[in-house]
Amino acid sequence: MIEKTAIIGMGALGLLYADQIASAKGPESVSFVMDRERYEKYEGTVFVCNGQEKTFRMECCQDVSPADLVIVAVKYNGLAGALDTMKNCVGKDTVILSVMNGISSEKIIGERYGHDHLIDTVAQGMDAMKFGNKLTYTKKGELRIGAEDACQQENLARVASYFDEIQMPYTLEEDILHRLWGKFMLNVGVNQTCMAYETNYGGALREGSEANETMLAAMREVIALANAEGIHLTETDLDEYIAILRTLSPEGMPSMRQDGVSRRPSEVEMFAGTVIPMAARHGIPVPANTFLYEKIKKIEASY
Repeated sequence: MIEKTAIIGMGALGLLYADQIASAKGPESVSFVMDRERYEKYEGTVFVCNGQEKTFRMECCQDVSPADLVIVAVKYNGLAGALDTMKNCVGKDTVILSVMNGISSEKIIGERYGHDHLIDTVAQGMDAMKFGNKLTYTKKGELRIGAEDACQQENLARVASYFDEIQMPYTLEEDILHRLWGKFMLNVGVNQTCMAYETNYGGALREGSEANETMLAAMREVIALANAEGIHLTETDLDEYIAILRTLSPEGMPSMRQDGVSRRPSEVEMFAGTVIPMAARHGIPVPANTFLYEKIKKIEASY
């Protein structure tokens, strides 16, 4: 059974899941694990989660023992550091899941700690935003979980049982790679568009606008790339993800736009920065992603 959970990353999703776990199993069941500098800075911080004040257990990575479950919830730029931070959290039977965007985090984590520790996870349908110590959301969304390999099936069963226990919304996916690529398609479109056009979900969804047309074009480029990689994404998948976007608060914004507002480096390398070279290997033109990459890089250069 999963009793002890360690979360690496204290952004919107990290806080969202820490709150869910602590509310269901008690404050000692989950902790944020970080380096000593961050621990000394954030230990005892009071967070405001949808108007309610909360504190969470925090631990220095040098002092922790293995957890039953490790949730990796950092930005792409922080993954290399997270792999070092979580070292003492990973024991023989630890399950690791990543709620990061993109299609590469599981592979990178697996190369360090072994693919037999992982399950594949897609976080979708939430509109959580975090600025400073304040987390707001109107939709919790759900986690889509699945196993790429037979060696991960036991991990999947353990996590599903745990999610049932803590009432975490989730869906078991038979074809988790299809779901990973579908979410990647959405993020390539909406995350980059909202940052490049300095808008929110409502602005990206406004039909006929340049932002909306760019978002859809970038998503269709991912469909072409996925098909070349053997993943059967279609216009039906695009329509389903646009429908999910329409359920979110129109005033909400994805994590990449939140980075822009806070003048932080974005995850553009995980999105267009991944699409462009991969598409080049297949001879697939990706003008929308190229445009977004260049525009976002200019925004970051202006900080």
